[in-house]
Amino acid sequence: MNVKMFGEICDAFGPSGFEEDVIRTVAKYCKGLELENDAMNNLYARMPGEDPEKPVVMLDAHTDECGFMVQSIRENGSLEILMLGGVILTNLPAHTVMIRTRSGKLVRGIISSKPIHFMNEAERASQSLSIETLIVDVGAVSRKEVTEVFGISIGDPAVPEVSFSYDEERDLCFGKAFDNRLGCAAVLDTMKALKGEKLDVDYVGVLSSQEEIGERGAFVTRDVVKPDIAICFEGCPADDTFNPDYFIQTAMKKGPMLRHFDRCMVTNPRFQRFALELGKELGIPVQESVRSGGGTNGGPIHMSNGGVPVIVIGVPVRYIHSHHGFACVADYENSVKLAVEIIKRLNAETIQSF
Repeated sequence: MNVKMFGEICDAFGPSGFEEDVIRTVAKYCKGLELENDAMNNLYARMPGEDPEKPVVMLDAHTDECGFMVQSIRENGSLEILMLGGVILTNLPAHTVMIRTRSGKLVRGIISSKPIHFMNEAERASQSLSIETLIVDVGAVSRKEVTEVFGISIGDPAVPEVSFSYDEERDLCFGKAFDNRLGCAAVLDTMKALKGEKLDVDYVGVLSSQEEIGERGAFVTRDVVKPDIAICFEGCPADDTFNPDYFIQTAMKKGPMLRHFDRCMVTNPRFQRFALELGKELGIPVQESVRSGGGTNGGPIHMSNGGVPVIVIGVPVRYIHSHHGFACVADYENSVKLAVEIIKRLNAETIQSF
């Protein structure tokens, strides 16, 4: 892993629909690749000299992170917000966010709820939250100050204010947006590792937008690329800090997770088995999971181009969809290694067998 690259990608501002900064940051590390982007902020990266006769492997990851949008501005200067993506409300109060104004200025705000001192007994007992009861305070005292001094407008996006760091001794990354900037980095590193290899397939790297609000970018990218087979990289929620031992399926420091099922896809069992057996053969640690919730870009991709075999290679991340997360570099590197070895072994006949 290029830790410097990964840190810059994670720190980039990019909630759903506002991924431009992520694209600009990624582009700095795409030397030798042919880049193209579209009106939805999807980025396509191709190796020069594609062969139209070869099957196409789509390497997918999404650039957006969970964030917020200013919905309204109260007369007292506080901001009402909507969520861009699924965030647990109890994780939000007292955390800070950065709001990007239309001029590009970043304004710090505190996500706030009614202080306990002003709650009645019923409110203290329940302490229930809704997005309507949370506000963002930027330190203003009036609506006029918010708009004229801070330059904030309704529709402005916001993200968690968190800076990336890496603990080399413990092989741990700390920061925001690991879902799915880990995947973005993995797409680039996989393409880099395959450069110069004689392959029976072509591969296209796709960094798609708006996954957190319904995999919207992937509905476009799948029709542009028209893949014959696909690998989706994801930052997947680790379950090793709250599940009983027998049910832990996505533990940090135990390797990438390959998901059999979630709410959007029954993973192609033949491609899944191929990947799992290859990991075992090569000594790459791999975990398996069956999830009753969640979803990935694999959903729209596998239902395209007449039906596409897709697997999800997930890097375990503790506390995704919150301000802060942990991820292990070894898990990431094994994810890239597995994808590289899979692609080296793909050809038209093998893909047809899936």
